[in-house]
Order: sequence, then structure tokens, then C-alpha cells
Amino acid sequence: MRLLTGEEIDKIKLLTENSVELTLIELTKNGIEKSIMDATGPIRNYLKEKKLHDYVLQKQGPSFKIMISAFFINENNLTESNSTLYRPTTKKGDPRIWFKGLGNYAKPGDILGLIEFDRKLYVLNISQINIEKLIRSKEPNPLKELINTIKQISNVVVNDLLFLLRKIASSGPVPALLNADTAIGRTLEKLLGIDINSSKKPDYKGIELKSSRDTRENRKTLFAQVPDWKISKFKSSSEILNSFGYLRGNDIKLYCTVSTIVRNSQGLQLRLDNKANLLLENSDKQNIGDFVAWNLKTLHARLLEKHNETFWITATSSLIDEKEYFQYKKIEHTKKPIISQFDILLEQGIITVDHLIKKTLNKGAIEKGPLFKIKPTGIALLFPPSSQYSLI
Repeated sequence: MRLLTGEEIDKIKLLTENSVELTLIELTKNGIEKSIMDATGPIRNYLKEKKLHDYVLQKQGPSFKIMISAFFINENNLTESNSTLYRPTTKKGDPRIWFKGLGNYAKPGDILGLIEFDRKLYVLNISQINIEKLIRSKEPNPLKELINTIKQISNVVVNDLLFLLRKIASSGPVPALLNADTAIGRTLEKLLGIDINSSKKPDYKGIELKSSRDTRENRKTLFAQVPDWKISKFKSSSEILNSFGYLRGNDIKLYCTVSTIVRNSQGLQLRLDNKANLLLENSDKQNIGDFVAWNLKTLHARLLEKHNETFWITATSSLIDEKEYFQYKKIEHTKKPIISQFDILLEQGIITVDHLIKKTLNKGAIEKGPLFKIKPTGIALLFPPSSQYSLI
């Protein structure tokens, strides 16, 4: 799929803010001419997660085609269609999808959003439809009605946690627990009575807490996840460090960011293998090539486990008598990430991976990652809905 335009990203962000889970597909000239589109990895994962269709279980050939009711979303009405999901007998049975009448709804190059609801598929032309106008409209329209039906509001322990955070904030700046980048989060956890451990579970009664200094517009950490060593060419972080690390003082380090868009200075780049459902890390060294792999299902599970509900907390940092103090000020509250967006954001370079590997003389390699991070602008694309709370 091509890179999204700024306008298309804004439209998807608006849908995400309104709790709409969707996946994306690009309509190509070849697709129009042959009435065929590849069911890419994000689409296959989306349909499977929605329990609508599993291509893995589908046999090849026309007799095993699956038909699902579908609708094109227009500004004033829905156009009835149907979707065909199949695997041809040729080309190893690569999964395909098509919508009846799609040529009259979209043109080559358009980005389409596929939305599952009530066992049906709704097709929304992201490139052409004025989504903001329809959502803000005082008059009823198909998109607005669909969104209002889909929306779900839950407020599990939010009020309780908000009360505690506002109580902490009302006491003014609090001294940092330690002198480190992680101090802001560790200090807050201590104030909330949360034990500091390496658990992968959310921090407070199912809510994950992510704290940051508000002067920084850095990427935000989603989670840490080592590669699947069983299916990787390299079998440990030490192998990665030995191949790509550099000397810093008495340490050998590999501190770097890797994305799908460009190769970094170590010659490393990510790539999605949608057929195998894998995220791969690749070296430009011909004798190495793809050297580690993550199963996308594992990454999806980690995201759901860690960020079913999250408070993204920001604070101001100040020095008092040469000691850092934090004033916790505001929260962005997100719920239930849209899993189908995760792969797309990887593909767009909005989600990246950081290596933090270090080896000191006479000691083994220590890996603090790999950390999957997201650019601040990507939060609204991955997490619906987003609510803002002030603490002071």
C-alpha cells in the first residue's frame, strides 16, 4: 500500500477517535481491470480477529469462495454490494477480495477503509469522502449512524485512578525517586503504591500508566518484545550486538532505531512479510539478510495485553536545589487499540523498534528492548477513544 497523505491520516485519526476499528486497502488500476484485490496481511488479520473469515482455513478454487454482505458508504446513502473472499488455484492461492460494483465507487489510487459490523463489511472511501463533515453533521447520515451504533463507553476504574492522580498533583511538585529518564514513571508508581517489577501486565487495575516530561515530543514506548528466536536466523541479542554493535568507552553498544521506511546507519531496516504474518529485521549485508523475526500475532497480543486501557500522563520537570521534581499535569486516556492499525503504522514508519543492547567487559549482553515505539502523532491513529483530563 502506498504512503498515506496527511489528509488521509487526519481522516483515519478522526475515525479512530470515534472508536471505529477498520483496516485499509489501496485500489489499483490492475485491481479495477481484473476485479481483484490482494487480501493483505492487515486485512486477513482484521477479518480473522472479527471472526468473519479465516483465509488459512479456506481451500483453493472457485467452489470455495465465500460471499459476505457489504455496503458502500456514501454521503447520503448506503449502496448495497457483496464481498467475495477466495483463494485462486494459481499463484499458491494468494488470498483475494473483491466488492461488487467497486469500480463505480472508487478509482485507482484511492484508499478504502473496511469496517466490520454485525457480520457485514462497510466500505468507506477514505480518499474521497468528507468524513469530518459527515461526523460533525447535525443531520443523520449513514456514516454517523454507523459510528453511533459502534461506539461503546466504559469507565471501569477511571474515576478512582483520576481521584488519586489529582490528589498527587494537588500536593505540588514531588521529588524524583532516582536520577534517570525512567524516574518520572517510577516516581508516580511509588506514589500510587504500585510495586516496581518486570511484569508485562498493566500497572493499575487493568490500566497501563505511561508517564513523560511534557517538554519532550519523543516517541512513546508501547511495549518491549524480544524476537521469536526459534524462527530467527540469529538466536540471541549477543549475535545482534556482535554483528552490528560499536565501541563506546569500555562498552560495546547497539542503541538505534529501526523502521520500515529507511535503513539506519547500521544498515538495518524492518519489513513486513504479510504472507508469513511476520515482522522481519533485515541487514544490508548480503551474507546476513533477514536475521530476526517477530510473529505479528505475538505483537498484537502484547499490544492488547499492555494497552487495553492506558493513561498517557505528562508532567513538567524542574530543578530544586539541583534535584529534579515533577508536577503531574494532564492525561490522555486511550482504550482498546485498533489491532488492524498496528501493522499499517509499522508499514508507514509511525511505529518503530529501538535496540538497547550493551555488553561490558567480562559481562554478557544486556538487552533492555527491543522497544516498540510510536510517534506522538500516531497515538490517535492507534487508540480510540481519546479523552483529555486535567490534573490541576
